[in-house]
Amino acid sequence: MNYKLVIFDCDGVLVDSEAIGNRFISEALTLAGIPISAEGALSQFLGGKLTQIKKDAEKQLGFSLPANWVDEIYKKQFSEFRKNLKSINGIEDVLDVLERINIPVCVGSNGPLNKMEVSLGVTKLKDRFLGRIFSADQVESPKPAPDLYLYCADQMGVLPQHCLVIEDSPRGASAGVAAGMHVFGYTGGGDNSALKKVGCTKTFDTMQEIAAFLDT
Repeated sequence: MNYKLVIFDCDGVLVDSEAIGNRFISEALTLAGIPISAEGALSQFLGGKLTQIKKDAEKQLGFSLPANWVDEIYKKQFSEFRKNLKSINGIEDVLDVLERINIPVCVGSNGPLNKMEVSLGVTKLKDRFLGRIFSADQVESPKPAPDLYLYCADQMGVLPQHCLVIEDSPRGASAGVAAGMHVFGYTGGGDNSALKKVGCTKTFDTMQEIAAFLDT
């Protein structure tokens, strides 16, 4: 291994927020006239950007959604995060290993900075990434474009080929691959075929397995 930086996606990698977040997206879309279950939203929008979901919905509906549509979803998500959000099991093990072997870390998420302020704050992970939390709002195009991960590498002063990305979604993994980085896919025990298909270097069912691999 010759990693000089590890870039973590946030939702589904650091914090167990995907199911919570997509439940409110499915509710909002259904009310707008696009019926979709929470499970369907999770499958379709995993790793996606909420502002883009709004644009896609408006195109399908043929009319504009309220200006505060995205903010209202975030408001509901944040409220639920503060009550029930947990970190991904084993993520502290990965961070502890990287700290011990002196490999820098940062976060690169399609979500906005204020969302990570809540999710990483609630789970007490924010202090481990202070000054190293980056959002797709800071670049031209969100994942699956490589812009965000290239921005992370530039901000951290590391060449892309020396970066390792840890992702749970094919959309995010595709961004890391397009950026010329190594990508680990985290499945949480689910199917790894989609992550393998987009070019993940390796896939892992648990964070403990990632920690053990990095510690070898």
